[in-house]
Amino acid sequence: MIVTLTLNPAVDTSTTVDQFVPEQKLRCAAPRHDAGGGGINVSKAIRRLGGDSLALFTSGRTQGLLLQELVETEGITHQIIGIEGSTRENFIVTETSTNNQYRFGMPGPVLTSAEADVCLAALRSLKEATYVVASGSMPEGLPADFYAVVAREVKKLGARFILDTSGEPLRAAANEGVFLLKPNVGELAKMVGADKLELNDVDDAALDIIRRGNCEVVVVSLGPQGAMLVTKDGYEHIPAPPVKKLSTVGAGDSMVGGMVYALSQGKTYADMVRQGVACGSAATMNPGTELFKKDDAERLLAWINRGQ
Repeated sequence: MIVTLTLNPAVDTSTTVDQFVPEQKLRCAAPRHDAGGGGINVSKAIRRLGGDSLALFTSGRTQGLLLQELVETEGITHQIIGIEGSTRENFIVTETSTNNQYRFGMPGPVLTSAEADVCLAALRSLKEATYVVASGSMPEGLPADFYAVVAREVKKLGARFILDTSGEPLRAAANEGVFLLKPNVGELAKMVGADKLELNDVDDAALDIIRRGNCEVVVVSLGPQGAMLVTKDGYEHIPAPPVKKLSTVGAGDSMVGGMVYALSQGKTYADMVRQGVACGSAATMNPGTELFKKDDAERLLAWINRGQ
């Protein structure tokens, strides 16, 4: 069973406007509401590929009720952790005259230590978990090493932990040891103590954190250049197919969803990353917060495979 953990989910509201003009009333298109937050997006991606997962997420107050409704509409199996604070909202506006996208992130709730304990207890109860995916930011109130605590709990379950986050939470969890990390080049540089990394340094840096015991697999996100797969046995660059980009919202989560779905189907690591790159690229083809369409992901995967 795939479990996704979202500690700081959001309702993503997106719309379009012809042009941003200061101090004038702007006429926007009808808003679209989507369930958002890293782990929830991963579960949505898995669902669109025909897989199943259990989405474990916090939810509070009126926005939390809307979030639950949106998750149910997606047909995702879920388990809710009720909190006192209000689920956050993100606001995304695309200026149609330029195709520029503006993303406004609102503050999220502050989780209490008691609510954090409930999150861990809920995770411990999922004895059938084979993969646990934690993706996204942590809410205020949690210590920086909370994902490291999650990593320990996942080990006790005998499951594989996949982490997609940044900053100190990423470094703390890596020190605990996880199955798979998905940093971008900047995050990877910080993990190895470098100011920056050139593309030809990425494989050595990723191999360094594998040798430290931080993880077994590293997938470095390279944006429009695709991704780099690194294991103790070597590395492979998977290029991204050329697409017309409309939005980058959820592209990284779509990539993770594609990867964990491929793993659950018994695919190789190389096939895992190809599926991830296809899903991430397909997500950029849709406006707002829609993630990807399965047909687009399949077509792009075929393009990637033809190049191998």
